[in-house]
Amino acid sequence: MLVEGVDFTRDAMSLDDAGWRAMAANLSDLAAMGARPVLATVALGVPEGDGADEILALYRGLAACAQTYGLAIVGGDLSRGPALTIAIAVVGEVRPSNVKTRAGGRPGDVIAVTGPLGAARAGLELTRNAAAIGDELAARALLAFRRPEPRCAEGRFLAASRNVSAMMDCSDGLSTDLARLATASGCAAIVESVPVAESAAAVARARAEDPDAFALAGGEEFELIAAIRPRAYRHLALRYAAHFKRELRRIGVLSEGSGVTWKGAPLARLGWDHFAR
Repeated sequence: MLVEGVDFTRDAMSLDDAGWRAMAANLSDLAAMGARPVLATVALGVPEGDGADEILALYRGLAACAQTYGLAIVGGDLSRGPALTIAIAVVGEVRPSNVKTRAGGRPGDVIAVTGPLGAARAGLELTRNAAAIGDELAARALLAFRRPEPRCAEGRFLAASRNVSAMMDCSDGLSTDLARLATASGCAAIVESVPVAESAAAVARARAEDPDAFALAGGEEFELIAAIRPRAYRHLALRYAAHFKRELRRIGVLSEGSGVTWKGAPLARLGWDHFAR
């Protein structure tokens, strides 16, 4: 569910972009379990003042994302509401042997992510405050924020490996979601490095912030976090790079205990909290 004023604003993106982003968030949950997208239903709550033009703009984004990832929108519902609200239910398919949850990690597993982090947060920051980072980097950051790419193919690739023990997306930020995976797996997590997107590093430096901390505190990241048996990580990373032309980035390890540490200290959950004010 995405609610205007909580999950998106029209000042930061068009309704087309809001529709795309809502569908992408749901597709990312399928990707995290290794599922192939099949179908979705969409329910909308529409406030007074919005009419057919606004609904059609929103649906253009929903439909474009669904078509890109092979998903069929098969129905839904519509009602008036106090704020524009988008609620989507998705269905995917995955072999029982390939299903991944966040609960299968074990001490010693390598923690990896499917790509660099922080670009979406950089795009959000640019919609609020301009920063001199160059037109190309700014465009990449805004695209990552407004038109995120769920890692559906990457999720199916990783799910097919028996050496991938746990998986989830990091849509609420790496610091928050890694803690969730570690807790579900009954482990601690040690963060060794943070792969930071170039646009995120540029925005962080413009704000006089540490780029690693900036990326750790991001949200709306649709890269996947995977726990991988240590003996298999190198081979799987080479296969991943050959297939997707991008790196599977090692960020740390699971260990005995609980909590997440970074630079020898406990790492707070710095990402998105749906109920924070």
